[in-house]
Amino acid sequence: MTPSTPRPQLHLGVFYPGVGAQLIWAAPDALPHTEADTFVRTARTLERGLFDAFFLGEGLRVRENRGRIFDLDAAGRPDAITQLSALAAVTDRIGLVATQNTTYHHPADLARRLASLDLLSAGRAGWNVVTTDNAWTGANFRHGGWLAHERRYERAARFIDVAEELWASWGEPDHTVARDDDLVRLSATATVPRSPQGRPVLFQAGDSDGGRELAARSAEVVFSAHTEYGKALAYADDLRARLARYGRAPDAVRILPGAGVVLGATAEEAEEKARWVREEQVNGARAIAYLEQYWGTDLSGYDPEGPLPDIEPSAGELDASRGTVAVEHRTGKHALIRSWRALAAERNLSIRQLVLQVSPVHPSFVGTPDTVADTWARYVRTRAVDGFNIVPHTLPSAVDDIVDLLVPALQERGVYRTAYRGSTLRDHLDLPPLPGTGRP
Repeated sequence: MTPSTPRPQLHLGVFYPGVGAQLIWAAPDALPHTEADTFVRTARTLERGLFDAFFLGEGLRVRENRGRIFDLDAAGRPDAITQLSALAAVTDRIGLVATQNTTYHHPADLARRLASLDLLSAGRAGWNVVTTDNAWTGANFRHGGWLAHERRYERAARFIDVAEELWASWGEPDHTVARDDDLVRLSATATVPRSPQGRPVLFQAGDSDGGRELAARSAEVVFSAHTEYGKALAYADDLRARLARYGRAPDAVRILPGAGVVLGATAEEAEEKARWVREEQVNGARAIAYLEQYWGTDLSGYDPEGPLPDIEPSAGELDASRGTVAVEHRTGKHALIRSWRALAAERNLSIRQLVLQVSPVHPSFVGTPDTVADTWARYVRTRAVDGFNIVPHTLPSAVDDIVDLLVPALQERGVYRTAYRGSTLRDHLDLPPLPGTGRP
């Protein structure tokens, strides 16, 4: 059991994914998802709420499902680094974190662009390192291709090493960073000065063994998947054990699970709102598309309010490059579908009702501001987490509720700041200063 900490501080971010079922674009108060004013308003609200960071997802290509455009996702998202650079000019403290993948980007180019964001924001940049598990993205790049799961993490580790060496080498005459192996090839020199925090803070998201090892080796913040208390504590203990194997202190990484939050004036109101959120997130078209990932065939002729498809899943091999659901989640699909049929028969569930039960999109915390604040205080005091990376279900209302209602409740419990104590993202996260930055 991880020991309790008497007065820890909760760290909060908001992850604005732009794709997936979490964000309800059709909500009555929904803001346009590609307009600059939407992002400016969101970032300023978070800064008013003293949040550590605002995260943007990445989309290098419109997503696909079974080789076709997945037209249920938002399209037209601006480049994350460009967008966050614009936000740096209209905010003062909020951290600005860009999700950027290591499978298809070139290390020297991405390191330069991230260093530029860090410099322009005076040390507020972060890099959420992802490895990208689909091959259609690679079709947009000259080198294209597809990397097996563990090889993606090998490249990510080497990629991070290159970026860190480039960032640290500014001001060193004739320092060339060179690599020539099967995953990374370059010869480059630093071209952007260091920011007040030294370099972007390294975030990482990934729950496989390879992902956890990359986090233990290189990350400073982990965007984890575990919000249930027991699982969150087990994840934290596992990660801290891995940190020790890399010679890192147990407190070297901040753990921020992704979390959906639904608040209400009463428990009943919050539960009713949560039911509405789930039903909006899993509409009929999304329910059909979800099952297509597992059946491996076109199911558009089936009624989402009717029974499960009366056909067996495709006998073809799983194509790891074609789905929006990770291939490991589709392994053993025949047994999985049999279990779904049994569940649907037992409870008389339609396609959409089944998907509502089995899909992973659920609000993590539902209740009044006081009950959620009590729960979060317990999590952070026992070091099950260091905070949460919130995935809002609507903009602006979900973010407004958290800032206006939940933040004051957290402050009353002494687990959330009442003012920023520094100016950089590293300051907000209470991470140790980097050598040579001259910061206290």
